[in-house]
Amino acid sequence: MEENTKFKLPKICYFFFGFSLLSIILYIISMSSTAFADFFNRYISSILRRIMATVTNILPLSFAELLIITIPVTAFFLIRFCVKRFGKSWRDVGEFLLIILSVASLLFGFFIFAFGIGYYSSPLDKKLELEKKTVSAEELAKTANWLIEKVNLEIENVEFEEKSSSVSPHTIREMNNILLDSYDKLSDKYDFLPRLTSFVKPIILSEPMTYTHISGVYTFFTGEANVNTNCPDYCMPYTAAHELAHQRGIAREDEANFIAFLVCTESDDAYIRYCGYLNLCEYVLNALYGANQKLWEETYQKLDNRAIYEMIAYNKFYEKYQDNVVGEISGAINDAYLQANGTEGTRSYGLVVDLAVAFFHAKIEN
Repeated sequence: MEENTKFKLPKICYFFFGFSLLSIILYIISMSSTAFADFFNRYISSILRRIMATVTNILPLSFAELLIITIPVTAFFLIRFCVKRFGKSWRDVGEFLLIILSVASLLFGFFIFAFGIGYYSSPLDKKLELEKKTVSAEELAKTANWLIEKVNLEIENVEFEEKSSSVSPHTIREMNNILLDSYDKLSDKYDFLPRLTSFVKPIILSEPMTYTHISGVYTFFTGEANVNTNCPDYCMPYTAAHELAHQRGIAREDEANFIAFLVCTESDDAYIRYCGYLNLCEYVLNALYGANQKLWEETYQKLDNRAIYEMIAYNKFYEKYQDNVVGEISGAINDAYLQANGTEGTRSYGLVVDLAVAFFHAKIEN
């Protein structure tokens, strides 16, 4: 009797492939229609993100991290099962590979539905009615001076270790609740930001994660905003607000950075406001240093010494994590991922400076 060589895939696999095909079609449409991307990201993707965030909120720790940690054990039992189930013939091996491919296609489709289309939505400067343009050194200096004034004002209500880092008065949950209150205020102002009750998840393996130079990550397949807790206190609110912005559909990195600034500075809490102003100030000062070092020096000297010690302590803290292969690989992967989604790669993080200057011109200077 002739052996049957046809593949017998589970019916669910055909659904996975179909879902992936649909997501590709939607992705192509979003690339050519900003209006479609805006609608889909705000009213379709946001529903998926809300459902995932609500479900994973049940766990106090990152469900995504737990999945990753258990990969070795899961892989062992999966391989053992597959060898027994699909190791009898080449047809079985082919069937197994198609099943794996269908699962991968499901994850890809889910990324598009839940997050990826957001990369092609309207840029944040249009949503905020800002005019983003080429920035001069003088404009950078004006923006930096304004931010320094704010830092110097807020710093009076911040506690510091002697000539070192500031000390947060909040637990992670307290910080999270403060940020959610700020997000609610912004949601009242801007329709593109949906209201969402969610919690940032502290990474268990934050120390090893620091070697990757990653301070936070939004995991689209669990809907969680994850933060690296192995960092100076003043970085935490800004990082958390950044990842919570991704959770609300702000896909581009520079835009998530600027939303984080708006969220922090909208807060009623002095320490959260200080963190927002100082983090953005660092981006602007770095850009000013590259544009005009003399102007940078004149501007930098106006910063309160306590904030300067804060930044010095930050650099000392990260010295041991700077040069390593893991960080280089992680950076390359992140850069490739961002470029694949139509951004300027890891350079896009720093483009928040353009938004900062546009905001200063529109809201402060005029």
